[in-house]
Amino acid sequence: MQQLISIAAAGGGTVLVLVVVLLVMCFAGMMLGSDEEDLEVIPVSEEVKAYEPLIRQYAKEHGVEDYVLLIEAVMMQESGGRGTDPMQCSECGFNTRYPNTPGGIPDPEYSIDVGVQNLADCLQIAQCESPVDMDAIKLALQGYNYGQGYITWAMSKYGEYTKANAVEFSLKTAESYGWSSYGDMDYVPHVLRYYPLGQLFYDPDTSQLIVEVAASQIGNVGGEPYWSWYGFPERVEWCACFVSWCANQCGYIDAGIFPKFSGCINGMNWFKERDQWASNSIIPTPGMIIFFDWEDEEDGGLDGLPDHVGIVEKVENGRVYTIEGNTADSVRERSYPVGYFEILGYGIQSY
Repeated sequence: MQQLISIAAAGGGTVLVLVVVLLVMCFAGMMLGSDEEDLEVIPVSEEVKAYEPLIRQYAKEHGVEDYVLLIEAVMMQESGGRGTDPMQCSECGFNTRYPNTPGGIPDPEYSIDVGVQNLADCLQIAQCESPVDMDAIKLALQGYNYGQGYITWAMSKYGEYTKANAVEFSLKTAESYGWSSYGDMDYVPHVLRYYPLGQLFYDPDTSQLIVEVAASQIGNVGGEPYWSWYGFPERVEWCACFVSWCANQCGYIDAGIFPKFSGCINGMNWFKERDQWASNSIIPTPGMIIFFDWEDEEDGGLDGLPDHVGIVEKVENGRVYTIEGNTADSVRERSYPVGYFEILGYGIQSY
């Protein structure tokens, strides 16, 4: 396999196309004989496949004829091949014919022309060498979603794409414009689930997005971004506001898969009502929501109601590591033994 990768990286266009085809065929055979669901490639829709002749035409015109599968994966994520702007690229600078507003392109063929040109530019800026150069492809894909400025920023500051720096760029950009959110922080894995070569050569970052968002906030004091986002005019106990804010940045609240709550009891009830609750006897996984019932200082008892909430970061060596807001009025990392008596239970994520 490594020899095939080397040939693909060094060879000309015709050889590269042949190698790509062989790899896809091999991969298809692997999938037919595999029971591993996490390796399954989600096929693109019939609507996307119907555009393949136009995709090939404009891919050749813009010098990315070897990236047809990637272009199809992008279209699948953007629109599923539906609508008048299937590449969802009306806001990019290459659209000079129609308004640079969401859905501004009324012509699917022009959308493909512009979208392919935009992706080709991202691949060039990311210095992508082949359809299996996954480090560069990740940079290019996130740049397609955020704009090319992300690529140069990530290359100069970190030298690569990571989910953490995708989160950082999104949060900083949203803050600078006064927006509630910016782009899709999980755009790379969203696209690569449709890209057969991505499944072969992409080493996915399996960390939960909400954990990355929470980690980016460590060190905040006072919690003002979280309780003010929630709608409070002045400071309140803000641990639940922090968890809700993190979920909102990931798009989970708008998707209806996560509660917006400022009181721990309401949050716990939301998970329990949906059978997404587990006791403290389990070994949690990253991204779960951890609820605490603090021991009463006067009688030393527990009342069975949550007093505090945070996000599970990881579990290592029998300890649960968390990121919590309103811990000494700041966002901090903490840890507890698995099964610790003051852990009331966990809200189980459905994202």
